[in-house]
Amino acid sequence: MVSFVIVCLMLFVGSVAGCMRYGPEYSVWQQGMSGQAELARAEQNRQIKTTEARASLESAKLNAQAEVERAKGAAEANRVLADSLGGPDRYLRWRWIMMLETNERAGSHREIIYAPTDGNLPMTEAGRAVAPPAEGRTP
Repeated sequence: MVSFVIVCLMLFVGSVAGCMRYGPEYSVWQQGMSGQAELARAEQNRQIKTTEARASLESAKLNAQAEVERAKGAAEANRVLADSLGGPDRYLRWRWIMMLETNERAGSHREIIYAPTDGNLPMTEAGRAVAPPAEGRTP
């Protein structure tokens, strides 16, 4: 029984001595491992942000290309329509008539005055008619 107690006491003293001897080294090792893990997380986050930025750039480029293609399509449609109407002047007149019809359907109460000039270009006045001033009063 005494030998058992002595063995237990020696194990305890050996454990304490081992902790005192190797504790600081373990602390340094643990901090090194913690630093490596933090570095790996930082690199992973940087890679994620870089990948997201590349995807955003690619998306912006594709959106710009789509916008250019839409503009080309609209320009081609306008050109075909203008050619079928007999040129740009008649196309502009047609657009003017379409605008008048759209305003009429929408119930717009604006007054539109059309007066052709020497160059056959419209001059418009979209403001409201001004009521004449009452007699004896100035505006």
